Amino acid sequence: MTEASTAVGAAHAANLDIEVDGERFAYRRFGGPSATVPPLVLLQHFRGNLDYWDPAFLDVLAADREVITVDLRGVGGSTGTTPDNIADMARDALRFIDALGLKSVDLLGFSLGGHIAQEIALVRPRLPRRLVLAGTAPQGAPDLHRWSEDVYAYACADEITAEGFIALFFSGSEKSVQRGWEYLARTHARDTDRDAETTLACRDAQYQALMTWGIPESSKLERLSAITQPTLVANGDNDTMMSTKNSYLLAERIRGAQLRVYPDADHGFLDQYPVEFGQHVRQFLGR
Repeated sequence: MTEASTAVGAAHAANLDIEVDGERFAYRRFGGPSATVPPLVLLQHFRGNLDYWDPAFLDVLAADREVITVDLRGVGGSTGTTPDNIADMARDALRFIDALGLKSVDLLGFSLGGHIAQEIALVRPRLPRRLVLAGTAPQGAPDLHRWSEDVYAYACADEITAEGFIALFFSGSEKSVQRGWEYLARTHARDTDRDAETTLACRDAQYQALMTWGIPESSKLERLSAITQPTLVANGDNDTMMSTKNSYLLAERIRGAQLRVYPDADHGFLDQYPVEFGQHVRQFLGR
């Protein structure tokens, strides 16, 4: 299938696929085309697939524009082998966007997806109109190369459990944990046509890509000066996976970047504040 879903919410968007050089990319496309803003392409976090995007967040974004979520190579329902480096992941995202015939897009990258979005903005600067970098970090940033033992145990466990996901993505407060369970309920409301889970091989390749990106090297930070698109940087106030201070670093190094930090929130701030963050993104992108 290659037709967009235009009259349904994100939770019921059809599973689509497109063949690129003999490999198939799984994606969902929903919302309505806009005459004033390009489609918004979302790039997912470590081990995440199409089903991990919060439908409450997506429906806010898709209120007046097209939104596209995608599994890159080897992820979820897409075929092929997951690359072990960000540059190749960015090339895969570009192959997918080109195959859809899109000449301009807005990009929202979450976590690992934020690394990919930065790379796209650097190697194909005329493609992204605006960037949203959520819960992510620049290449070569300090304290990014090695996760704490707790973060590694939850993030890289062979089986992703609900309890482990909430411990990793939400702060320990009662309110944050409650919102974590509400997020999981929303993502599991889709009980048919769910995406395939990511494999352990995909996990290992993505982890290698993350750790290589995170090797401390101050010279890599200079690359950020070449990002000229209007950029929104966002995070929770205590991201234990990517470190909130790296969001401040992104905002300092990308000329004119805006920064939003959400209270009592960890890595999954966008799932804790889906409507609020969605509205902030819409406002930034020009509705």
